[in-house]
Amino acid sequence: MLRRRTLLAGSTLLAAPALIREASAQAQWTPNRPITLIVPWGAGGGTDATARFVGAALEKELGQPVNVVNRTGGSGVVGHAAIASAPPDGYTIGMITVEIGMMHWQGLTELKGSSYTPLALMNTDPPGVQVKADSPWQTLRALAEAIKAAPAGRMTASGTGQGGIWHLALAGWLTRMGLAPDHVRWVPSNGAAPAMQDLAAGGIDIVTCSVPEARAMIDAGRARSLAVMAPQRNPQFPNVPTLKEELGIDYTLAAWRGVAGPRNLPPNVVARYVSLLQKIWNSEEFKSFMNSRGFGMTWLDPTGFAAFMAEDDRKMGEVMKAVGLARA
Repeated sequence: MLRRRTLLAGSTLLAAPALIREASAQAQWTPNRPITLIVPWGAGGGTDATARFVGAALEKELGQPVNVVNRTGGSGVVGHAAIASAPPDGYTIGMITVEIGMMHWQGLTELKGSSYTPLALMNTDPPGVQVKADSPWQTLRALAEAIKAAPAGRMTASGTGQGGIWHLALAGWLTRMGLAPDHVRWVPSNGAAPAMQDLAAGGIDIVTCSVPEARAMIDAGRARSLAVMAPQRNPQFPNVPTLKEELGIDYTLAAWRGVAGPRNLPPNVVARYVSLLQKIWNSEEFKSFMNSRGFGMTWLDPTGFAAFMAEDDRKMGEVMKAVGLARA
């Protein structure tokens, strides 16, 4: 009996570290030093502003400084790589964006959505189809008919650089209409704002960018949005129909922003971040912040976010191959 008790005691002692580790894994993660939140894009942009709001809110909840660091360069590769290569301890996370489903197709990096521990998708901004306020096309159907009737390259569009998200939005739409992806000639620009100015001046026919980016020109009465490439209308722009409503084409695409960390974040770290990010997303302060900028609010948990990125990657590859921009 004594020997059996001794053996039991010994086995309990041997099992103790495993039991402690299991209990520790279930315990709430509490950081004890500052956290870095990496932004792959420059200061002042929409991603930077969103990250700074989220960082400030996380700082209040976690009781530790959250330092937002802009790591720019390489068309987004530098910052995205910094997030992916950080130690998986919860002290470095980042705001990843739609470009993570595009860069590897261009041969710029091997990174893709599966290179991260997804935490939460927080925002999507689908492209709108904008025309000049006094253009002859009052509806998307009328514009689509004009595009089909025009010789290839006659009509022009802009919204971002060659191969950017808004260029792919146009190419995807054209292919769904049975046209070549370059039937409308793409005019590269340094962003949506200069493209909208060129549109209002009559330099181009169409701008495919998010409606929030086009809002200033729309509100000034110098441009009109004919449709959005989204599953449903944006509540901020309820009078703008969807592509499917107008043409019966079920094609959606979006610029998006989400929070992620390096692969293999511990489960208790993931659980803590997801809980706090959902609390932030549901807050009236965040809703007010996003609505004031016209940003679309979309929430997906880690599982949903991972599936979303995989599907987005597939769609991006399909369009980039069609346009001739895929190298991988």
